[in-house]
Amino acid sequence: MHEPTHLPVIVIDDEHHLRITAAQTLELGGYAPHCFETAEEALSAIPADFPGVVVSDIRMPQMNGMTLLRTLQQQDPTLPVILITGHGDISTAVEAMRAGAWDFLEKPFAGDRLLDVVRRGLEKRQLSLENRQLKAELEAQQAALGPRLVGRTTVISRLAAMIQRISQFEADVLLFGETGTGKDLVARAIHERSHRRHAPFVAINCGAVPESIIESELFGHEKGAFTGAVERRIGKFEHANGGTVFLDEVESMPLALQVKLLRVLQERAVERLGGNQPVTLDIRVIAATKIDLKVAAEHGEFREDLYYRLDVVTLPLPALRERREDIPLLFQHFAVVAATRSGLEAPSLDSHDTAALLAHDWPGNVRELRNLAERYVLLGAAFDYRIGALLEGASDDATDAGLAQQVELFEKSLISQALARHQGHVVAVCQQLAMPRKTLYDKLKKHNLKADDYRHRPAT
Repeated sequence: MHEPTHLPVIVIDDEHHLRITAAQTLELGGYAPHCFETAEEALSAIPADFPGVVVSDIRMPQMNGMTLLRTLQQQDPTLPVILITGHGDISTAVEAMRAGAWDFLEKPFAGDRLLDVVRRGLEKRQLSLENRQLKAELEAQQAALGPRLVGRTTVISRLAAMIQRISQFEADVLLFGETGTGKDLVARAIHERSHRRHAPFVAINCGAVPESIIESELFGHEKGAFTGAVERRIGKFEHANGGTVFLDEVESMPLALQVKLLRVLQERAVERLGGNQPVTLDIRVIAATKIDLKVAAEHGEFREDLYYRLDVVTLPLPALRERREDIPLLFQHFAVVAATRSGLEAPSLDSHDTAALLAHDWPGNVRELRNLAERYVLLGAAFDYRIGALLEGASDDATDAGLAQQVELFEKSLISQALARHQGHVVAVCQQLAMPRKTLYDKLKKHNLKADDYRHRPAT
């Protein structure tokens, strides 16, 4: 978030004294007010991606506040517009909210009320602009070279620079980091930024392949090498020729097989099981581990010679708790990805949700954060989009539920998002969901949803 002194507030009113009073209140609150007598003047002063909010009287000569609202919504639907209504003019306020106003102020209003509405509007605006930037970056990423690391902290910037440098050289790499820190992403980033990017990237989870077949999986076999070997099979290393082999959880590889891996790394050649002719390999090997291999070697749990062969370039990956400032940005990134994939909305976080994210320990690191963001998009409506509820275990109940219950939660989420988007207008919701009105009312009753609850809520 920016400091309040950096955030502008447009004030439009044809009454001179109201403009002066509002400007003084906003300045004392730490904002930068810009006052205009007419809506036409203000429109010409609002640039694209304006980082502030607009406060405007409804009843003005020439262009009134409602016309201004519609014009601004056409230009930028996420720009918060706060309309000022006359005393007792509730019907106008309701009409303004239905038309998409962020909130309204009833004359005469207290300075604290103005500051509170502006503060909330600015928080939403900053999150909306951040979301917009993430969506643009996500689209740009499709044409970018390799996977992108999301973050602005010093530690992640340093990691990105190291990945770029390492990718230009042919040395094997050892990635060291806790579970969920993105070792697979980093390995792919190194591959995609290297001259090998057009060749195969072959990922092997050494802890997931049964020990009885891992040798055949890695090195391949000749026909008749063992019972069931009815034809020659190319192994993972040979398949990756010209490209990159990623050995995840390399600490799980059986000690006996570590000897053969060491030979492959040293000679850059592999012999299929049952074969006698070595097959020359042109590969780069990236290994990943979540434990200290040097300590494991000292305890006889990992071959020391293989450790030193892998330890040409070691790249440590930071845990999420070491880059807490990136957590809100990462969460929004994953939410945008999930929303784009599912066609749903990615609701913005409020300050309480952001605080809950920052306070969590994240033992599962980025993987845990990504899973939470996906549940937030898919099932968040069932928990009123409260991050705290999802973190405290309600999300686990939803995830572990049976298929029927998960479908119910997903249906409730879709209806809730449609209600929020159309501010409780049942006809518009029926049109969006292609659903008869009676069916919608039945489902609202089943899910304990009320259209009225959404009619004074700004669209997400």
